[in-house]
Amino acid sequence: MREPFERIVAEHGDVVWRVCRGLLPEHDAEDAWSETFLAALHAWDRFEGDRVRGWLATIAHRKALDVLRASARIVIPEEGVPDSPVPERGRDLDLWAALARLPDGQRAAVVHHHLAGLPFDEVALVTGTTPAAARKAGSDGIRTLRTLLVLEDR
Repeated sequence: MREPFERIVAEHGDVVWRVCRGLLPEHDAEDAWSETFLAALHAWDRFEGDRVRGWLATIAHRKALDVLRASARIVIPEEGVPDSPVPERGRDLDLWAALARLPDGQRAAVVHHHLAGLPFDEVALVTGTTPAAARKAGSDGIRTLRTLLVLEDR
């Protein structure tokens, strides 16, 4: 007998949240989280296999990409040029802000491996790369995060 979907949400909701939040700003991550579970609910009867976490992380990744693509198409008009430069973010840099500064491939690998807990072979499936490339992107991403967080902490 198939496990009730409510139990799947309770068990994997935090992993899906970390994937969505790792790839998106918080307000967009909330929408992607909901869209992930809505899509998963519609496909739940057809899901076969035992890798539910990887399946949900893949859906979350795709929903996050949909949000990013949609936001790239939105044009925000500017009233004018600011009189002074925007101050740099200093000591208030957090993990989410540092993740947002990573290149897309590194961010995806770090989010899926370190935040969602997927092994690199599943990260490769989600991101469309090889396990070696996913491992390298994850390593490079962690190195960049360490640099960003140390430099911003000074």
